[in-house]
Amino acid sequence: MTMADEHEHDHAHAHMVHRHRDVQGGEARAAVFGVSDGLVSNVALILGIAGASTDGSLVRLAGISGLLAGAVSMAAGEWVSVRAQSELVERELEIERRSLAENPAAERRELAAIYRERGLKPETADELAEEIMADPEIALDVHAREELGVDPAGAGSPLRVATASFWAFAVGAIVPLLPWFFADGSGAVIGSVVLGTVAAAFVGAGIAAFTERSKIRTAMRQVLVAAGACTATYLIGSLLGVSVA
Repeated sequence: MTMADEHEHDHAHAHMVHRHRDVQGGEARAAVFGVSDGLVSNVALILGIAGASTDGSLVRLAGISGLLAGAVSMAAGEWVSVRAQSELVERELEIERRSLAENPAAERRELAAIYRERGLKPETADELAEEIMADPEIALDVHAREELGVDPAGAGSPLRVATASFWAFAVGAIVPLLPWFFADGSGAVIGSVVLGTVAAAFVGAGIAAFTERSKIRTAMRQVLVAAGACTATYLIGSLLGVSVA
């Protein structure tokens, strides 16, 4: 292998090693939390209603209502949140853009000071700031990241995030409801518990794969959260109890 081949190989290897996921954009985050919230909230709702009455039609109505209300609420909340974040970032970028145009010398000194605080030599920090300021778009992007702490393109699309959140919540919420389309009473309750537990474990494993943490530990944590919510609502439903004519 020649020196040039080795250099190219090392460059390609470094590129692979330092490739990162987009964890700030929104769709992946909305999908993960949407499935988790849909599963936990609807299995808790279903078992809470089942604790009061195992009438299948009542549980199905509650489960479908919880699915639709939760999915719409989750999507609306994500849309508002991501839209507000985007507007805030746009406002700060516009302020920074005007400052770069009106007072570039002060902005260059500010950027150089940031790099000196991070350990660069004064001469190196000044040279780097000078080179960055030579291109207005690069300067804006760097100032946004270094000074404001934001990624100009990191907020994601409000519509895509809301859509991902809606469908993810719906997928999670439908799982514990499935047994009630085929059975009633204690059999359906057991089916919801089993499916909810298995699904919670899979969601936890999925989160672990996304965050690169222990799959077993994260799956167990997710199961315990779901179990705690379900136990609480089932006991409350049993204590309140209703009579369905």
